[in-house]
Amino acid sequence: MNRYYYSSTIQNFLTADENNILGELSKANAFSLELTQRDAWLEQIVILKKELVGFEGSLYFEYSIPRMGKRIDVVCIIGSVLFLLEFKVGEKTFPVYAIDQVMDYALDLKNFHETSHDLTIAPILVSTSVPQSEIHFEVEQYDDQVISPLRSNASSIHQALRTILNFIHGRTIDPGNWETGRYSPTPTIVEAAMALYRGHSVADISRNDAGAINLTQTTQSIDEIIKDARENHKKSICFVTGVPGAGKTLVGLNVATTHIDSKTETYSVFLSGNGPLVDILREALARDKVDVEKAKGITLKKGIARSEVKAFIQNVHNFRDESLVDQVNPPNEHVVLFDEAQRAWNLEQTSNFMRRKKGFPNFNQSEPEFLISCMDRHKDWAVIICLVGGGQEINVGEAGIGEWIRAIDRSFREWQIYISPNLTDSEYRAKEDINRYLPTLRFNMKSELHLATSMRSFRAENVSLLVKQILDLEGSNATKTLQEINKAYPIVLTRDLVKAKKWIREKARGTERYGMVVSSQAIRLKPLAVDVRATIDPIHWFLDGKSDVRSSYYLEDVATEFQIQGLELDWTCLVWDADLRFAKNDWEYKSFVGEKWNNINKEERKNYLKNAYRVLLTRARQGMVIVVPEGDEEDPTRSPKYYTPTYNYLESIGFEKI
Repeated sequence: MNRYYYSSTIQNFLTADENNILGELSKANAFSLELTQRDAWLEQIVILKKELVGFEGSLYFEYSIPRMGKRIDVVCIIGSVLFLLEFKVGEKTFPVYAIDQVMDYALDLKNFHETSHDLTIAPILVSTSVPQSEIHFEVEQYDDQVISPLRSNASSIHQALRTILNFIHGRTIDPGNWETGRYSPTPTIVEAAMALYRGHSVADISRNDAGAINLTQTTQSIDEIIKDARENHKKSICFVTGVPGAGKTLVGLNVATTHIDSKTETYSVFLSGNGPLVDILREALARDKVDVEKAKGITLKKGIARSEVKAFIQNVHNFRDESLVDQVNPPNEHVVLFDEAQRAWNLEQTSNFMRRKKGFPNFNQSEPEFLISCMDRHKDWAVIICLVGGGQEINVGEAGIGEWIRAIDRSFREWQIYISPNLTDSEYRAKEDINRYLPTLRFNMKSELHLATSMRSFRAENVSLLVKQILDLEGSNATKTLQEINKAYPIVLTRDLVKAKKWIREKARGTERYGMVVSSQAIRLKPLAVDVRATIDPIHWFLDGKSDVRSSYYLEDVATEFQIQGLELDWTCLVWDADLRFAKNDWEYKSFVGEKWNNINKEERKNYLKNAYRVLLTRARQGMVIVVPEGDEEDPTRSPKYYTPTYNYLESIGFEKI
């Protein structure tokens, strides 16, 4: 299937009939053709027939970028340069959003299109009605051979192409070879959710290099478990494990979209106890659905779009509450997917909540046990898919995977259990329970249920390993890992927040999202104008643009581990407070209460704090800056001795200093 609507050599395009070209574009278009789109194509054709005279090469109209759900207006291959032209017909200015848009296209091809990796890519924004007096060209090329977007009007495209071709010298691009290149993106979870919801498969939007575990295999394994349960009237629970950023949530969303039809027997729902993640995905999907329908010429109110999306992605607590109202009938869904299942509440936390908030004084089930009991109400078959992160418990009362297994042993011994061999690894804290109940419960080992390679960063796969080594105080190993990844994935260290903000703004291009993250216990960053107690709206912080002061781009409001778990940014600025501090070759765990730092003594709370930094350090897709403040001799709550040892430890690993 072609990824473009129309292609031709430039020579043939120049001699082809305009109406024939327009006919091919219209025929390839899957949506109803609006008059405005037809007119825009016609004007682009007329303009390019004038501006491409004298050039040889190939061109492509409406080139698909599945990860972004967009199409590049025109791609031209001329000599050694890949040109991307984004037209704004009738536009008299160069809008910032449009400049970012064409840069995003260039970065997408550079990062994710196999035969574009080593090419010079030149994005050009064409605002057709900009006065000629405002046109001038300066060529700025980044280290990865992407050129900063040039700005042209309708009559200056020829000049823009010539300017770049005079600047760039290299081997001539073979259009036939370029067309065969595989597109292997690594989307953010928001981008992935939108693409899947639009009908793309996980294979369309995930990379497929040899170093990454094939997400399709994991999905197929889950589908086989669902099929077996339905055909043989079984009840099964499946645990999918993976390192941070490996694609567990992506697998869950993929299964959910595969079985999204509520009229089918295998209808499923994606559940998460991560409130910010649910809110952000719902809003992103609703906004995208409105935009998709608008492109078809259909007006859809966002409220209606939100209602449709709400049935697809639900908060696990709402699911739980509905099952409390009706304690007899099973849920509508035969298949449920629980994201971050390790964070489900233990018996004490659940019973306490039920007593205080729901009026059930004698509630005697943990959250895993109650959730299984809801699905067990089905008389014929049911499947529960638990998506499990290791070392991700960050809040009081989160039970871990062991409680799911103990619940099965107590009350649901007829259920089939499918696990990956890695569920016995230390970070999942389930080995003891698995070994204890292995002889008596129905365990099935499936290696396809583990995702071993982090895909959050398409630049370096071992970021999660580096973070583990840092937090486990394996300094020499961390140094080796850093040396392997640092060229592709920059991590820098500083004591100056102003320098950190400048660095991150200079690194980000197009709409690459950046933001500031801190621990929820980072109380004494307030003198740096970093107030962890100021509540953010995650929807605005993660989804809104550069002009919105509530967005992450402003580097004013900060996200903690609670808002950012399960999500990611392209670039992060982590400000490290004195809650987790290095001293005497070990970590000290502190909580600020009243007017001073107090020791954290409970091992469980120490793990929560350490995991908070694990979450924060693994959120960046492309790179990060770590800020360890200087402290203040005049402020006993921010003494330099609380910060400097941590800075020295990180410096000893080999991070570049700015």
